[in-house]
Amino acid sequence: MQERDDPETIGRRVQQLRGERGLTQRQLAEPAYTPAYISTLEAGRVRASDEALRHIAGRLGVGFEELASGRPAHLATDLRLRLTEAQRTLATGAAEEAAAQYAALFAEAEAHGLAVEQATALLGLGECALDTGELGQAREFFERAELWTANEPLPVRVPAIRGRAVSHYLAGELRYAVYLLESTLDELNRSGLHDPDALLLLYASAIGPYMDMGAHARAAQAAELALALAPQSGDPALIARMHRSVARTLLAEGRAAEADASLAKAAELYRQLQLRTELANCHWMRGYVCAQNGELERAESELREALAILSETRAALYRSQAAVELADVLHRRGKSDEAAELLQDVLGDFNSERGAVHSAAAHRLLGIIAEDARDTESAEEHYVRALSLLERAGAAGDLADLCRLLGDLLRRTGRVEAALDAYRTGLGHRTAPGTTTLGPAPAQPPL
Repeated sequence: MQERDDPETIGRRVQQLRGERGLTQRQLAEPAYTPAYISTLEAGRVRASDEALRHIAGRLGVGFEELASGRPAHLATDLRLRLTEAQRTLATGAAEEAAAQYAALFAEAEAHGLAVEQATALLGLGECALDTGELGQAREFFERAELWTANEPLPVRVPAIRGRAVSHYLAGELRYAVYLLESTLDELNRSGLHDPDALLLLYASAIGPYMDMGAHARAAQAAELALALAPQSGDPALIARMHRSVARTLLAEGRAAEADASLAKAAELYRQLQLRTELANCHWMRGYVCAQNGELERAESELREALAILSETRAALYRSQAAVELADVLHRRGKSDEAAELLQDVLGDFNSERGAVHSAAAHRLLGIIAEDARDTESAEEHYVRALSLLERAGAAGDLADLCRLLGDLLRRTGRVEAALDAYRTGLGHRTAPGTTTLGPAPAQPPL
């Protein structure tokens, strides 16, 4: 049965519309019903069948939906089309303009009691907030979207859960992000809710946190499962995101050519779909792959392209993160002054709850540059700040290397005991790189 208002509300609506059209109860009733039935219906004392409402709607010249719920005909369809337009606006990188569209659409959906459309608008607002780096707002929007879909099957709730996980990940809360993703994957797979798009979205989103935590084996497994699910998905944007995430695991396994090929597939899909921010992130990842492969000139070119697009789209947090990657390449190319200036420009965009892992990377690189300039006091300060950020985030993948840098610095300045403490801290994280501290892996889909 279609959604409808209570009998009293429908009765008042029928009476009002009949009066506006100058019809008597007999004229409205005939030939299928009696005037007495119309009178009883208008008084709210009978729940009309769908068949009766369709007859009355036809006599009144309105749609069934408008009579039953008070909504203009095709309102939900129109709202969904305009939500798609807002999504296209966001895809071009105009996050603030898209947010205004989504906010207006949410208000309209709320006024007419359209729960699914309200949830979709909230998801869009959450994605806009991620793009602009407003992580607290993003988390709030995704939580509200999850509430609006609380009675829906789990696959319907997955985009909101994934949005919450990404907002926690970008804030540096890696372990909680992984918990959200893994617990949802486990529930989906154990309950037999084998939805390829939902699973693909979750596995692709888990790869980044896994890698930052040093859980490389689990990241590789997520990538393998994502690649196996991809042929079952009909969402090209989701497949492109998967290729971008999988490239990181391929690179960690020394398969640079395959990583580059995976990113080329993603970039082509993003160009076809005109997803500007995602295309920028693809250039960013290709720059990272080139840098790891020693192709520093090409890496700089790719990262500058990413930075240019992200500056145009005003994706503030992503732009700052890409700038840290570019600074690393500039330093390795002997342009340390330019690298340090770039890092100082973006450090203000980070804090312990916003881009903590990249903030730590910026401090680590500034420490290395300071050491090269023989400013050991400044270098130590940057290393210690980076260490604090990484420990809070649980980014074991980078902690061991940073402890080595700090230990070497302390040893060179004669503080042997402090150096040993730093080395021990690094070794402790090295022996527990994430796979042993995350708990059992989630159940796998029946591929």
